Amino acid sequence: MSEERTDDKLSRMIDIAKLYYHLDHSQQEIADKFGISRPTVSRFLQQAKDEGYVQIKILDPNENNGALAAQLERKFGLKKAIVASVPQYEDVIVKKYLGIAAADYLSQTVKEGDILAMTWGTTLYEVAVNLPGKLLKDVKVVQLNGGISHSETSTYAHEIVHLFGKAFHTTPYFIPLPAIVDHPVVKQAVESDRHIRNILELGKRSNVAIVTVGAPTEDSVLIKANYFTEADLEIIHNRGAGDICSRFIDVEGNIVAEALNQRTIGIDLDELKRKEWSILVAGGAKKVDGIYGALRGKYANVLITDQFTAGYLADRE
Repeated sequence: MSEERTDDKLSRMIDIAKLYYHLDHSQQEIADKFGISRPTVSRFLQQAKDEGYVQIKILDPNENNGALAAQLERKFGLKKAIVASVPQYEDVIVKKYLGIAAADYLSQTVKEGDILAMTWGTTLYEVAVNLPGKLLKDVKVVQLNGGISHSETSTYAHEIVHLFGKAFHTTPYFIPLPAIVDHPVVKQAVESDRHIRNILELGKRSNVAIVTVGAPTEDSVLIKANYFTEADLEIIHNRGAGDICSRFIDVEGNIVAEALNQRTIGIDLDELKRKEWSILVAGGAKKVDGIYGALRGKYANVLITDQFTAGYLADRE
């Protein structure tokens, strides 16, 4: 009889815990339902926790993100990984939160005498609009690769470089050219121009580079900018994991089409490996392969991403 009463009490305790924790009933509602007092309900709930029938787990996003960041640093040999918490895994939202995180990191990192070089795109535009002003001596800001579009799609190249220059109180250096030209001979002729050559050389000498990864999808700014032939697009869609500085790579970080690479105006990807700080800002479901390829290729030593992408990268073999 005593054992039955104990079983009844345990069943009641479990039922009360389920109503409270699973169905969000108040303690008073539960008391009314069972014909008992509210303090009795409170004692049942406390006993359920004390005896291990209820286990409360608190997920601190910052704590988890710190562990994820450390895991990514070890796995990919990074100087620094920053994992930003985003409320939804949607591209527009991810970019906004990464923009804030990257702008904050840059404001802390850039110092007097630095040469800061950047590429373009919607992610870096979010970085640029969130950059706080910082008065430093002898900072130079330079564009890393061409960004004039052949279509109505904006690459945000001019706006980004302008906003970076404004934030660091310096006159920026622009590359007033498309990212990709039709023939290698055109690229060679353009890059031999003294003015362009000096800007490209400044980008090569930069010690801080901030880049992103584009995805080889139809809504890619680079693809919508109308740089590619149908043959180019077939290679990009079949083999490309993403692009950095308008150069397409696979998931191992290798250039996917050397002929296309020879038509691209701007810094060579191998130059990114030599930077003091090569900062990759990217996240979102469409970009995970490109980010993975960029990290495998060692083109970045700092990664700023979201918690969903970070988890994917950490788990990927």
